Amino acid sequence: MGNTASTAAAAAVSSRRESTAAQGSRSGSSKSRSVSSSVSPMLSSTVNSVEDDGGSRRDFVEPDYISDLPDECLASVFQSLSSADRNRCSLVCRRWLQIEGQSRHRLSLNAQSELLPAIPSLFSRFDSVTKLALKCDRRSASVGDDALVLISRRCPNLTRLKLRACRELTDAGMEAFAKNCKGLKKLSCGSCTFGSRAMNAVLENCSSLEELSVKRLRGITEPASAEPIGPGAAAPSLRTICLKELYNGQCFSSLILGAKNLRTLKLFRCSGDWDRLFQLVAERGAGGSGAPSIVEIHLERLQISDVGLQAISNCSNLEILHLVKTPECTDLGLIAISERCKLLRKLHIDGWKANRIGDDGLIGVAKGCPNLQELVLIGVNPTRLSLEMLASNCLNLERLALCGSDTVGDPEISCIAAKCVALKKLCIKGCPVSDHGMEALASGCPNLVKVKVKKCKGVTSEGGDWLRQIRVSLAVNLDTGDTDHQDASASDGGVQDIGLEFPPVPLHNAVGGALAGAASSSTGRSTSFKSRLGLFSGRSFVACTFRKWTGGNTSARHG
Repeated sequence: MGNTASTAAAAAVSSRRESTAAQGSRSGSSKSRSVSSSVSPMLSSTVNSVEDDGGSRRDFVEPDYISDLPDECLASVFQSLSSADRNRCSLVCRRWLQIEGQSRHRLSLNAQSELLPAIPSLFSRFDSVTKLALKCDRRSASVGDDALVLISRRCPNLTRLKLRACRELTDAGMEAFAKNCKGLKKLSCGSCTFGSRAMNAVLENCSSLEELSVKRLRGITEPASAEPIGPGAAAPSLRTICLKELYNGQCFSSLILGAKNLRTLKLFRCSGDWDRLFQLVAERGAGGSGAPSIVEIHLERLQISDVGLQAISNCSNLEILHLVKTPECTDLGLIAISERCKLLRKLHIDGWKANRIGDDGLIGVAKGCPNLQELVLIGVNPTRLSLEMLASNCLNLERLALCGSDTVGDPEISCIAAKCVALKKLCIKGCPVSDHGMEALASGCPNLVKVKVKKCKGVTSEGGDWLRQIRVSLAVNLDTGDTDHQDASASDGGVQDIGLEFPPVPLHNAVGGALAGAASSSTGRSTSFKSRLGLFSGRSFVACTFRKWTGGNTSARHG
């Protein structure tokens, strides 16, 4: 009783207030005006109460403009939202649920064995997926051939596939997938157990394949008895090959040699002698059937010597070269590169404290590579002689990193400040530099916009503050910690896979409790190597520095 009476009283008060407001509105205006209006994407129209010039009231139905938007427009709006916001929008109404699902092109799923029964309903909703990532925890059982074949039938238009720790997939499953998804352009697989037969099936059936990234492929155990991989029908279209942590990496030699239009080759921690492969590449290039179009080469912890570098020097279009922990490479090999690779723009060297590359090699680069824009030296000991030559001849040098160099002190920094007129970004780590070097930077390098100094014991916080005061527009990042081992690993953290793999995506519950780890992501921004340098580990100071300097972005933005 009491509650009913209170409700009735409240309704009466509200009615009186609305009546008074309506009367005031009629006395204050002679034009038609809306008194109440609501727009909801759940409704197709809205009822509005208005007054005409005679003072009489009437109702009319106003269209719901959001509901009138074409599906294509809503899909375009959804593609500008984050994955979380898209998930919220899909809960608004059935139409939005359908459009949001049909406009997702990227999907990342927890590839545990429990995924199999959910695949039909999942891909009925997301029926326009072209980029798929299947990732499984190493301690869990992954999806098997049945799941992959079912996905390939549901998504015949897949252009990109990423497999992580899918240990239950076999050669047969990959072969069936390749036959169903012939338009595949990018394949990245890591910690999988299929072998040469699977890779050859992909290369033979997916003739549009452009990028191939393989890490820890466990299906090939003995390189001597393993079936050669490639070249296959995909060889002419391949632009990028990345092989990482392979005991059997040389099984891909036929593919590398047959990829005539190859532009990027990345080899990380693969066993075997690689000099011979590069010699064969050079021989085929000389005969007109090789791969002289290669513009980017990354070599890390690889058995390669000056013989291999001399062969690489035949790639006259080479623009980017990374030599990371290759102790058999010396000044002679670097000089050979500099004499023939005149277009070199980016050079990264981790000498691993071996002192096999020094002033002679760097002077050769200074003389032969005038277009050099970026130079990273880790565990290399350049002196003022080579630094001055680089500054004088490489007038476009904009980014310079010196890490773990015992010979880089205040005189060398002063030389850089005086000679490197075009320099914009400078990174110094673990070098015997003091506040005097910071003073030199205050008056030199007129185009310098950012300086990072880390673990240089002679540089104090006062020196950094003074530099900030003198050059207000200069961003100074100073960390005066203890010097530790310099690591320029190009593969730890997976930074090298960018451009070959999918960008990291957040995980969301896609199909109830059965897929608690399933993730769907469709607004992620692809991060290719062109948008950032990304040569080092995610834990590496230099890598983080250059990724920020070059505007790198790893946020997911999906089409």
